[in-house]
Amino acid sequence: MRPLMLQGHSRAITQIKYNREGDLIFSAAKDASPCLWYSHNGERLGTFDGHNGTVWCIDIDWKTQQFLSGGGDMTIRLWDCETGKELNQLDRDSPVRTSLFSYSGNMVVYSTDAAMSKPCEIFLADVRDPDQLGESVTRITVEGPKVTALLWGPLDHTLITGHESGKLTQWDLRTNKIITTVEDHQATINDMQASKDGTMFITASKDHTSKLFDMDTLECLKTYKTERPVNSGCISPNLEHVCLGGGQEAMEVTTTATSQGKFEARFFHLVFEEEFARVKGHFGPINSLGFHPGGTQYASGAEDGYLRVHNFDQSYFDYKYDFYM
Repeated sequence: MRPLMLQGHSRAITQIKYNREGDLIFSAAKDASPCLWYSHNGERLGTFDGHNGTVWCIDIDWKTQQFLSGGGDMTIRLWDCETGKELNQLDRDSPVRTSLFSYSGNMVVYSTDAAMSKPCEIFLADVRDPDQLGESVTRITVEGPKVTALLWGPLDHTLITGHESGKLTQWDLRTNKIITTVEDHQATINDMQASKDGTMFITASKDHTSKLFDMDTLECLKTYKTERPVNSGCISPNLEHVCLGGGQEAMEVTTTATSQGKFEARFFHLVFEEEFARVKGHFGPINSLGFHPGGTQYASGAEDGYLRVHNFDQSYFDYKYDFYM
């Protein structure tokens, strides 16, 4: 499984995403210019230039027409994927931490940090007309710990947010009220990614665990335990596998060897919660992971500024997990 090493960012990767077809990879980093790559050969198509600081979050709509990015320069921006042209930019009062297109691609949701005496807020906007990005349909002020990750619920009627304290909150978007809250994690939730069918989602937390939740009820179904903070987790679209990435805190990395930092991508069985493989390579904690929509490869982005794209060998698909009833 020889990886493609993609070097286009000068600073740490913050998030990576595949488009729906899986032929393109979008990446964001702390260097202000999100990049676009071909997934099959690692060729860089171009960059989206305009941000003036760290880009924390990115997303692509299902038609790969529009690209959304939010960053530490306190702006949320909408781009044309084909030309790289900026369609709209909106200034906010604090850094934009998360952003996501709805399943239909008609709506976007994004959240801002609690900073400079401003509260954490969640904004929803209709982007069928890019000029409407600033016309928020809904604005929710979040009391308590800030939002660090979010997902759309089924049919775009609900929103699930992960918080700095480790709690998960489900919101009804028709009433802007909280439906339910669970507190299964003890530390910051760094990432949340849905399964292909949208019935489950996986969380990654600083408390050294990753958990699988039911999308409707927020019931905790499975727990995957590691010895280091987990920064990202994703669910395979065609096999019962999950992939977790993380490692020692970035600020402590200089004091340890690569082997002790636990910077590997780790594969667990979805059902049995047992680790069956590790993939080494990065020289810093993995910040973001993503499976190809066809399940044929996965990509990882880390604090070392590299993207690594791994195409699975046939032995990965032939591997059968032994269990006895």
